Amino acid sequence: MISLIGTYECKVDTKGRLPMPAGIKKQIADSVEDGFVLKRSVFQNCLELHPMKNWDKIMTDLNKLNRFVKKNNDFIRVFTAGVKVVEFDGNGRVQIAKDLITFAKIEKEVVLSSSVNFIEIWDKALYEEAINVNDDDFALLAEDIMGNLNEDE
Repeated sequence: MISLIGTYECKVDTKGRLPMPAGIKKQIADSVEDGFVLKRSVFQNCLELHPMKNWDKIMTDLNKLNRFVKKNNDFIRVFTAGVKVVEFDGNGRVQIAKDLITFAKIEKEVVLSSSVNFIEIWDKALYEEAINVNDDDFALLAEDIMGNLNEDE
């Protein structure tokens, strides 16, 4: 499974083409041939760029849900809404569809932020807003989420 590192700033052109920074290109080089999936984030107004191998794992998990349970069916419909298969063009850019640009409120400047095994694509102003949290609140969150992990396991 791919593990990504880094935060990068770049600009989307007027046609919705996003150039991939060299630091990301190096990390995802092995995944370029397989392609990527671009989708809306579940919790934030940003986009997620998933290598196809990671996306296939997500789809395997979704296919385990019973579609005759209404909440499962509703979740799958919303989760996969707007999903696009994308590839890099000859100039190392990804085309972002207009509906996804609208969802993520992307204007021009964007931040690409690694999120373990996929890349979040944010409008720069919204990204700055999202990470601008109180240090004490984040410390409590970190303790709550990571405080029970045992490094030996």
